Amino acid sequence: MSSQVSSTAHAVWTDFGGVLTPPLGHTFGKFCTTMKLDPEALMAALGKVTARYGTEDFMLPIDTPLVSEAEWLREIGEVLAAEHGYTAELTTLADIWFDGRETNHEWLDRLDGLRAAGTFVGMLSNMPPAWDAHWRRMVDPDEHFDAVLLSFEVGHRKPSAGMFELAAARAGVPAERCVLIDDLAHNIAGAREAGWQAVQFTDAAAAGDELEKLLAG
Repeated sequence: MSSQVSSTAHAVWTDFGGVLTPPLGHTFGKFCTTMKLDPEALMAALGKVTARYGTEDFMLPIDTPLVSEAEWLREIGEVLAAEHGYTAELTTLADIWFDGRETNHEWLDRLDGLRAAGTFVGMLSNMPPAWDAHWRRMVDPDEHFDAVLLSFEVGHRKPSAGMFELAAARAGVPAERCVLIDDLAHNIAGAREAGWQAVQFTDAAAAGDELEKLLAG
């Protein structure tokens, strides 16, 4: 749903992974346990494959996307087999990544309250296309958000200035009245560099209290 709001209003944009879901480390650990993978070996293989795409950001190749999830996993599997003796086939990340993953309903309730009171609420996420159906089963976007911007759809990703410019324009709110809620420090820094306000998420209660102070300003 598109929205045009006054220049005195705020727009609140929430991240998905690590904010509306458990922390990334928790999900990563569960994935390694399920796949019987040594986390250090997986991190080493991820680093090697990621470097092929000219970045140090593990998720950039698949959430822009520069490569399909299937091809990305094939490359990682080849490195794991050649350098770490791991022979299990990695055919999907999304199915295991989202299996049993819980929605942070406490945070979603805070966002719903803001939206009911007239605040623009959107979701701003770096997301691979293969994950699209999975997250939508956890959080109904039509029920909870005024807009959703996903990296694979818009060609920008956090923490790039382009992603924040697009989000501000979508909300119809100047940058200084936009607030990002995100668990990753580099995304918080990128938002602030773009002129936004930002809250680094640790838990729903603390983030909600800090957000309320910003919105009162």
